Amino acid sequence: MTISGDRTPGFGVYLHWPFCAAKCPYCDFNSHVRHQPVDQPRFAKAFAREIEVMRERTGRKRVTSIFLGGGTPSLMLPETVGNVLESVARHYEIDSDAEITLEANPTSVEADRFRGYRAAGVNRVSLGVQALNDRDLKFLGRMHNVEEALVAIGLAREIFPRLSFDLIYARPHQTAQDWTTELNAAIDHAVDHLSLYQLTIEEGTPFFNLHRAKKFTVPDADHAAHLYEVTQAVAASRGLPAYEVSNHARPGAESRHNLTYWRYGEYIGVGPGAHGRFVEDGIRTVTIGERNPEKWLELVEAKGTGEIDGELLETEQEADEFLMMGLRLVEGIDLVRYEELAGRPLAQERIAILREEGLIEPVGNSGLRATPAGMLVLDALVADIGRE
Repeated sequence: MTISGDRTPGFGVYLHWPFCAAKCPYCDFNSHVRHQPVDQPRFAKAFAREIEVMRERTGRKRVTSIFLGGGTPSLMLPETVGNVLESVARHYEIDSDAEITLEANPTSVEADRFRGYRAAGVNRVSLGVQALNDRDLKFLGRMHNVEEALVAIGLAREIFPRLSFDLIYARPHQTAQDWTTELNAAIDHAVDHLSLYQLTIEEGTPFFNLHRAKKFTVPDADHAAHLYEVTQAVAASRGLPAYEVSNHARPGAESRHNLTYWRYGEYIGVGPGAHGRFVEDGIRTVTIGERNPEKWLELVEAKGTGEIDGELLETEQEADEFLMMGLRLVEGIDLVRYEELAGRPLAQERIAILREEGLIEPVGNSGLRATPAGMLVLDALVADIGRE
């Protein structure tokens, strides 16, 4: 399978809204609950200032995608979203066909704002549905039920040109038949894109402590791998084949913003805890923002940016990241580009061994990708293939 259309990575803008109504027990993202109203105009002004500083660093760029992530961006007022998007447009050229995505939770209050987001310029929404049964939604700490989720999906389909939603599988006690039934139901409601993630227990989350205390169990590695295989088979049979480890789309409907990451393109990160990667003075530069929202706000107001960390990547680091990101894609990587980044080709002996083991395969004249078996052990495969 190949991805439709132009394969150039594009240039992305990631905007991180860090606030949530409640913290999900599995989430290790930079998200924060505030029991007092957030000063949205003040934060929007800070976003505008940091965007301006980033423009000074990146130079003139044509933006092909904008992604409002979080946190819960659908807690933003439509006018806040509009102000932030206008700030991007003031400092960058926005491609006429740019993808502008907003992550949203499918509660009724947030869904009522969808028309306002569309008027502000959002043309794609990504809904955090996570499950299609109320028992598991409660387990996952979600604030919506299945009925609310389906209403939000229907409204999003009506208002936005493009829709995606997330589901988490490999949940406690989930059988292959359970997941097959749920996934087919999801595809019945999906338009063109689904993100399907295995439940992972991340250190520092409430689930980590509960799991360690044996309050619940998750499927073992063999069962989780089987659920992954079921995911690939069912989604492909319904016209949404995988184009990345956890993402499925009808051909041509792949997430352009995430493709920028996986194709190792450039992007700026704006907002508390946001990361960026762009070429500055000929060197790929990593920027990392202050995670605490209020501290980030004070930094931006004082000096124009909330950046507190970052690095300049050496060629080997760039090549390693290119491998790590690109092998997630079904289209694979371009070996010529790898050699340009690393200053050397991949070791042919390693490639030969991994091909013999059925973990990688060639694509065209200069491409390489992970096989379905390789996707199951992708972290180990990336570490192995990059060795000299």
